[in-house]
Formats: sequence, C-alpha cells, structure tokens
Amino acid sequence: MEVVDIDARAAKLGINWSQVNFDSIQLPPGEDFGIESDDEAVYHDDQSEFDTGFGNIIVVDHLPVVPKEKFEKLEGVVKKIYNQLGVIKENGLWMPVDPDTKMTLGYCFIEFNTPQEAQNAKEKSHGYKLDKSHIFAVNMFDDFDRLMNVREEWEPPQARPYVPGENLQKWLTDDKARDQLVIRSGPDTEVYWNDARQKKPEPVHKRPYWTESYVQWSPLGTYLVTLHKQGAAVWGGADTFTRLMRYQHSMVKLVDFSPGEKYLVTYHSQEPSNPRDASKVEIKVFDVRTGRMMRDFKGSADEFSIGGPGGVAGASWPVFRWAGGKDDKYFAKLSKNTISVYETETFSLIDKKSMKVDNVVDICWSPTDSILSLFVPEQGGGNQPAKVALVQIPSKVELRQKNLFSVSDCKMYWQSSGEYLAVKVDRYTKTKKSTYSGFELFRIKERDIPIEVLELDNKNDKIIAFAWEPKGHRFAVIHGDQPRPDVSFYSMKTAQNTGRVSKLATLKAKQANALFWSPTGKYIILAGLKGFNGQLEFFNVDELETMATAEHFMATDIEWDPTGRYVATAVTSVHEMENGFTIWSFNGIEIYRILKDHFFQLAWRPRPPSFLTAEKEEEIAKNLKKYSKKYEAEDQDVSLLLSEQDREKRKALKEEWEKWVMQWNSLHEEEKLARQNLRDGEVSDVEEDEYEAKEVEFEDLIDVTEEIVQESM
Repeated sequence: MEVVDIDARAAKLGINWSQVNFDSIQLPPGEDFGIESDDEAVYHDDQSEFDTGFGNIIVVDHLPVVPKEKFEKLEGVVKKIYNQLGVIKENGLWMPVDPDTKMTLGYCFIEFNTPQEAQNAKEKSHGYKLDKSHIFAVNMFDDFDRLMNVREEWEPPQARPYVPGENLQKWLTDDKARDQLVIRSGPDTEVYWNDARQKKPEPVHKRPYWTESYVQWSPLGTYLVTLHKQGAAVWGGADTFTRLMRYQHSMVKLVDFSPGEKYLVTYHSQEPSNPRDASKVEIKVFDVRTGRMMRDFKGSADEFSIGGPGGVAGASWPVFRWAGGKDDKYFAKLSKNTISVYETETFSLIDKKSMKVDNVVDICWSPTDSILSLFVPEQGGGNQPAKVALVQIPSKVELRQKNLFSVSDCKMYWQSSGEYLAVKVDRYTKTKKSTYSGFELFRIKERDIPIEVLELDNKNDKIIAFAWEPKGHRFAVIHGDQPRPDVSFYSMKTAQNTGRVSKLATLKAKQANALFWSPTGKYIILAGLKGFNGQLEFFNVDELETMATAEHFMATDIEWDPTGRYVATAVTSVHEMENGFTIWSFNGIEIYRILKDHFFQLAWRPRPPSFLTAEKEEEIAKNLKKYSKKYEAEDQDVSLLLSEQDREKRKALKEEWEKWVMQWNSLHEEEKLARQNLRDGEVSDVEEDEYEAKEVEFEDLIDVTEEIVQESM
C-alpha cells in the first residue's frame, strides 16, 4: 500500500498521525500483520512451508474402537504418547465417532504447533505397538490430500537438470594455504582470509545484522551457525556463504555441534513469571543436513544445571556431552545421581535406562573413544572416599577406578589423543584449614590403565593453570603465588624413561596466568591476561627457550589458528578502549593489527583432520627444506612486490608533500605585499640568504674489541 493511500484511509477514519504513539503499539502474540522482523529475510523463502494448510496435522490409524464411556480414557492415552513428541495445540486432537453406533472409528487427527513436530511424531510413532492387536499406522494429513488428487493416467516424471551444489570444502583448497577467521564488531559480521604475506586480512564476506547474538563454526569448519528469533541457521562455502539449512527453535540462546557435525543442539530458556520458580528450559537436537528434529528435551533449569560452571539461567552448557570420534554415536547428560547416555540411532537411552551413580558431579568423554570419566566427591563426612572412574560405553563396564581421600575438589583433563587423563586433586591438610594440590595421571592405552601420582616440588603451591600439549606427551602447569608464579613442564614419556612422568624444566617468576599450546605442539604462549594486562611470552618447549616477549595491552582473548602458524590476540568490548585484534607469527613477530570499535568476537575457522598418516607427516617434516623451496620463492616475490609498493607509496607521499610546500610558498609570495602594508611598509620576511648553514660532525664510540694477533714465525 502506498503512503498516499495510507494517509487517505487515515483521514477517512479520522486518525491524526501526530497524536499516535507508535512505540506504544504492541501486536498480539504470534501476530505480525505483515510487518517483517529484522531477520525475516533469513527465513523468508522457507516460511511458506509453515503456511501450506495442514502440514502440522497427522492421522493415527489402528486405534482401538471403543464406546463413548471409554472415549476419555483412550484420548488420555493418545495424548500421553504424543505430548512426548511435540506440543499438541489446544483442542488439537479429534477422534471421529460413528453417529449410529456411537463407537470410535479407529483413527484420530492430531494437530501440532509446527510441521517439524508433526513430521517427528509421524516418524517416531509409526509402527508403535499399543498392544498385540493395535500397531499404529501414522501418516501426514497432507499425504492423504496428495494421494486423493493423483491422476488416473500415469505421466512420466519430468527430469530435472542436475545443479551441482557448492563444494563446502572449497576453502581448504586456497592456493596460498591461508586460513579464514570470522569477527563481529558493531552490527557487522565479517569473514576474512588471514593474508600474512600481505600483512593484512583479505575480506571474504560481510553482512550487517547477520546474527542476533553470536556466531559459531562447526568443529570441522564446514558450517557457520547464526542465531535468530525464529531459530538457528547454518551457512557454508568459501566466499559466498549461502544458507544451507535452518532449524526452528524460537528465541534460541545457545547452540552446540556434535564432534562430527552430524547434529546441532539448540537451547532456549524462559524466565518464570514467579521469581521463586525455576526457569523453563527446552533443548532440541537436529540433524544438521536435513534440518529434521531428532529429539527434544524439556524441564526446569535445575534439571540441566548439574556438573558445569553454569550457562544461561543457571543451566550448565553444553548440557549434552558428546563421545569422542567423528561417528557421533553417543551423548550423555548429567542429572542428580544419574548419568543418562543416549545413542543416536534411535535417540533413546542405552538399554532403556540411565546409570545410577550417587552424588556424581562431573563427567568427561575421551576425545577419541567411547570412554566416560566421572567424579564422585566424598560422602558421609569423609567416611566414604571420593572416586574417579572410567566407564566403557555402551557396555557400561567400569574399566578403572581410583579412590581418593580428604578431597576438596577434582578437575579432569583429557589429552587430545585420548592417551592420558590428568585429574587435578585438591586435598585438605590434616587441620582441614587449607588445601594442597596434586595430580593423578591415567595411562589409558596401557594394560590395566596404570595410574601415577604427581606432586609438585612444593606441594603447597596453588595450581593456577594446566594444559596438555596437543598430539604430544607433555603438559604445562602454572603454579605458585601471584603476581609471579612458576611454570613447569612435564613429559609422560622421555627417551630415558618411557613409563614414568618426568619434569623437564621450571621457569621461575613468570607474569602468566594462562597457557595456550600451538595446535601442533612444540610451541606455547605463557599469557598474562586480566590483571597482567596482556603479557605474552612465546616459548619453544623443544629447546626450552623463549623466542619472544610482547604485550597486547588489555588483551581478553588468545586463539591459535588451526595450523599453528599464527595466533590472534584480541581486546573485546568488555574494555572501552583499544578494541580490535592482532595477528602474530608462531614465534612472536607481530604481523598486523586491526582496530575495530565495539569488537565482540573473533574465531578461526577449524580444519578437518589431515588425511596424511603420521609417518607421512614425519617424512615431510624431515624433508621440509625440499618442500619449502617453492614457498620461499613465492614469499620472496611477495616481499619484492611489497617493497616496490612501499617505495611507490613513499614516492607518492613525497610528491604530495612537495606539491603542498609549493602551493604554500606560492601563496606566501602572493601575500608578501599585504603583509608589508600591514606593517607600515616594514619588510619583516626573513630571506633564505640571511640564514647561515653550518655542518657539524659528531663522533660516537660504539664498541671496543681487543684482539690478540699472533705473529707467524
């Protein structure tokens, strides 16, 4: 409708626009009257499927035929079954009755809130065995409409031309072997290539208001997920970032991928009207490729708050912990005295029951195997010791258990290859007035899973940070008192001692409170964040030497790129000044710095595991000089190009400066007579020949070297 038409209609109705407070207008819940929301474009072309008529209705056949007096009981049974699979609309269940016999007809219609819930209910309940005589046959209502309109004469289907989809791994074939990163600042979300050769990022894709909260890469880098009022959406590609799928979950707040990218978990919580009540939580699990909802979970926030530092509305995140590996076969949820392990073939509990473990407070999966570690604190005032146990899934067989006494707390750390598990144990002293810390080290791959106990040289040292070396056998610990604690390096396997943990070195008095290993191992950043104002020490653990020290003032985040070549440090909007990020080389050389106002987020795009075998990678490392010749030549060409560009830039600046000086000299000469008149004819300009130029030489002693030369006989 044109503005003129609107004004005419308003005049006809006697409405004075100047007296209308538009901010006070609120639409009824669920109505938009054609007014698009900010992110309506994300779903615009898919929204039609929600308005196709009967897509949210299913037909359930083979129900018992019952008289009127048993009608309510049968209706209650059906509702109980289908309320677990979706939200049935009010008066959304209709069970037809024969008007002559007053008996039900053996089928019913059920209307859900969304087509996704209806489709999920159809797939989950088709073939459901109510009893021996009644096995459900479930169909979509739209299917009946489609089948009723089938033409009598067969028509051959029209062949559609094949349109190849975009290669979602194309970004991995970049001829410069660059990595991508995504940033958010202000309303914009931007994807860049990290072009270290050019010493600047190369823009790939930029979109304002792409997400309503944050973005997240999938674990293998295939997808980028964005969050919206209607739900989540995933995007992919190397540069176009087309939308691949969307997942309906109103007001979604958090998302999480399974390790192999097969499933997406979405989270929504709703604050209660009564502050004394717990928040209501709804979690959905979707198939990433098809968008189909596989299962949903509902409950209070208290039911999802066990075992974790806390997330939104008190629920720990991620609620579901995925088993290691890329098959995405199992996931687990921790509840009070219960560990629920689900398998993704049917999305039901293994053996149809949860594991009962009294007072369990934390669980962790091995990154590579279906082994679950769990921690149970002391019970009965210390009469029953704490324990850490390893459980094999799906058999639920306990592989190893360690009882621990006088325990205050435990924290479990799996090594990325699943070879080791470190358990940091905080224990009470005899007086119970203080605690000290040590480690229980599990060798998972060895026979009977031997356990070593490691205590620091000074066992009263407070442990500030712990981190395993990726793909290696070493770990680092920051321990001691602030502001200058020590950093120690240990190895689970050395040439001299393959079966026991050994200390490699201790670095004294470091300004560090966080550890960031390179993804390929060998190098580590000892970082001083928060109170240390962004102190950075780039350390080579192989050589046990510092490569560089630097500072990124007020740095809040540090993240290595997936190849271990570069590292990003960032100052996000938690600080008002110096927002932006800096890219460094692995050995601490600053490559470039980008300032961005209202900077919120930086995330490198992950890479999938290499197809090369460990032997092949080792062979490449040994012959690196042979492979690097090509890239060294390319680097030299780029360096020469940059040097030429710098020379041209300096030349242009010099010419611009000389042009500016000539313009001002010309203006100065033009105004010479005016200045003289202002001074009553007095010439006050100082001519160049009145200056005296002198050359002065200075001598400075730089170095003195004494050398003894022996005379030859």
